[in-house]
Amino acid sequence: MRVDFYLLSADPAPVAITLLARKVREAGENLLVVADDFELLEAISQALWTATPEEFLANGIAGDEHDARQPILLSGEVEPVNGASFLLLADGHWREPAEGFSRVLYIFDQTTIDEARQTWKVLQDREDCESKFWKQQSGRWVEGP
Repeated sequence: MRVDFYLLSADPAPVAITLLARKVREAGENLLVVADDFELLEAISQALWTATPEEFLANGIAGDEHDARQPILLSGEVEPVNGASFLLLADGHWREPAEGFSRVLYIFDQTTIDEARQTWKVLQDREDCESKFWKQQSGRWVEGP
């Protein structure tokens, strides 16, 4: 499994998540976005629907009969009922991925950076995990130390 750590520094989470979600969908993969804060999930959903008028990103918040059909499902639980192979942790809090995820996108900011550092250290000791760090620079993500 690969875990990509994304440090937010320029864009708010919903904007950055929209950019990452677009890349996941362009690769033909489904995405599960997880956060404990329902208001954050609603803001992400709105950002996905209104990314651009011609390129909205269809999504739904977990809890109805259409969850399994959502290409991007937003939830408070790490349960890929939509068949997602990509997990995006949107609130800076690590959750152990369920089986079936090939990639985890871990979003954090200055308020959750200590937890991200601790998670990085823990994952470095796991043989089944490859970690990469990304930061925002001039409106795009660059790999960095």
